[in-house]
Amino acid sequence: MPIVVPRVTLNNCDDDLSIPVIGLGTSSSPRVSPEATKAAIIEAIKVGYRHFDTASLYGTEQPLGEAIAEALRLGLINSRDELYITSKLWSTSAEKDLVMPAIKKSLSRFGSSLTNWNPPTHVLYESKANPI
Repeated sequence: MPIVVPRVTLNNCDDDLSIPVIGLGTSSSPRVSPEATKAAIIEAIKVGYRHFDTASLYGTEQPLGEAIAEALRLGLINSRDELYITSKLWSTSAEKDLVMPAIKKSLSRFGSSLTNWNPPTHVLYESKANPI
């Protein structure tokens, strides 16, 4: 039986969003196979993890999406809404005209139209040709 991970309510959101206080980061060094990543995420869901962190840089967005689909198929979760997924853009995607395409690409890789994006706390990359 999965454990219930405590949640904390964010006070910087309009809808009092709550997130699990413990999450699983999907980055690894050295990198592991997509199959191993998917298996680890499914096992994490089985034991109660509901918060997963990914990024295009990690190469784990697609295995995360596949693991979520498998968890739904197996009945480990009832809907994607039970999960809190965070992701990040790489600094080279932070230019004004590159943000939305990068977000759409990430969402397509893990097969979801919904992610819980962390807003940047500071500008990571600004070009002279395209200031933020």
